[in-house]
Amino acid sequence: MIQPPLGKPWLLYALLGSSLVLNLMMVSNKDAPAPADAPVAEAAPAAETTTAPSTVAAAEAVAGLDAPLPEPTVDAAEPATASGEWQFMEARVEHSLARTFQKNTGEHADALSAVYARLFMWDIDLRRDLQKGDKVRVLWRLSETGDVEIAAAKLRSRKYGKTLTAYHWQAPGDEYPSFWRADGMEAGLRLKNSPLDSYEQITSLLKDRPTHRGMDFKTPVGTALRTPKAGNVTRVNWNWAANGNCVEVQFDDGTLAKFLHLDELKATAGARVQPGQVIALTGNTGRSTAPHLHYQLDKGSKNIDPIDYHGTERRHLTSEVTETFKGEVERLNALMKSDT
Repeated sequence: MIQPPLGKPWLLYALLGSSLVLNLMMVSNKDAPAPADAPVAEAAPAAETTTAPSTVAAAEAVAGLDAPLPEPTVDAAEPATASGEWQFMEARVEHSLARTFQKNTGEHADALSAVYARLFMWDIDLRRDLQKGDKVRVLWRLSETGDVEIAAAKLRSRKYGKTLTAYHWQAPGDEYPSFWRADGMEAGLRLKNSPLDSYEQITSLLKDRPTHRGMDFKTPVGTALRTPKAGNVTRVNWNWAANGNCVEVQFDDGTLAKFLHLDELKATAGARVQPGQVIALTGNTGRSTAPHLHYQLDKGSKNIDPIDYHGTERRHLTSEVTETFKGEVERLNALMKSDT
């Protein structure tokens, strides 16, 4: 073992002393103010952020378009000045129905676009068939409750080479107004042997969105609901939070019918029901934003389209009322500043 000179670790003492002096100098410099001409460090660049798709882009994706175009740089249209005042909008489709209304109608565009689309969903697939240059015309207003109402609407389709029309009119004997084409045919199809004798409008079909498994009928609370076929009531009021008051009937052919969002039940589980028997009154219970009936059909694990199961029909006006209806068409066309 090597011993340090004079028996003392002088080298170690020297290193410790140097370290102490260096630490004292660093503490002294830390407290001293920075020189006036010291350069300021550049700010670090901001991290890149990703924004969620806009409402327009999302709507266009639902509409089945390949890719959204850049947002147009236009001023927003003025909204309706007051409830009850009719507004006329005429425009050519540039990219999608949603964007056409947003560009030309202002803050109520989304609601107006949805109501407009319901009028023509029976004759044209607006996700696939709408083309650039198609012409949209609509006479509309806000109700006192803030809902969008349409008096007349037209869609000139380049793909089909014709103009689709819809006029809001109450035919003699009907409980509610409905939409009629200029030729006197009803704009919407109706189910044969429907669970409702009358309703305002079919607002949603089975295939409108991936998670929707039935057909929705817009109808006031308290409308009589009839079972279309004979069967047995298998259960009532399951999953109240979503379905509200509800009834399930298994028809004799094995089809399971579900009626949701009801107001009052007229049948109990285990009961035998006959075709046309009132089993409930429609309502607005459960996960529902407005009074309506949700009608769903299942067979085993398969969800069935009520249109395929029931078949459909389209009413037409009788000759006795045709002239009256034509007068209303002429009046609304004059308000729409259009005769085609």
